[in-house]
Amino acid sequence: MVLVDTSVWIEASRRDGRQEVKLGLQGLLDVYEATLCGPVEMEFLGGARPQERDRLQAWCNILPYHRSDQKIWRKAATNFSLLRSKGVHAPWNDVLIATIAREATCRIYTCDKHFELMAPVLQLMLYTPSYLGGYNEF
Repeated sequence: MVLVDTSVWIEASRRDGRQEVKLGLQGLLDVYEATLCGPVEMEFLGGARPQERDRLQAWCNILPYHRSDQKIWRKAATNFSLLRSKGVHAPWNDVLIATIAREATCRIYTCDKHFELMAPVLQLMLYTPSYLGGYNEF
């Protein structure tokens, strides 16, 4: 499974969004490998235009969802501290998303450079679509 970050949802929903990101997301959706978590849903739907919110919420309703309980928040706090001690400064919500993905053993599909910075410290698995956006198993 691949946790799709807010940056991908936003890029894919733009009219002039990068085609490779749109194809990559579509590839995940086609094979039912895309997943969602609360922080991504909040960021994405919170920034959506009111006339688009119902359509976007429909996508959110059918995707597998990773919950974040107190244990996840505490691990995220530990990860946030670890990252800062290593000189990596990332927004707390990105650290929370990374922690959720790591605990769920998911890869992360993102356009956000913070995840690339966090990956070696937190041992994150980042997702790269295969040729023409197809699902990449590895």
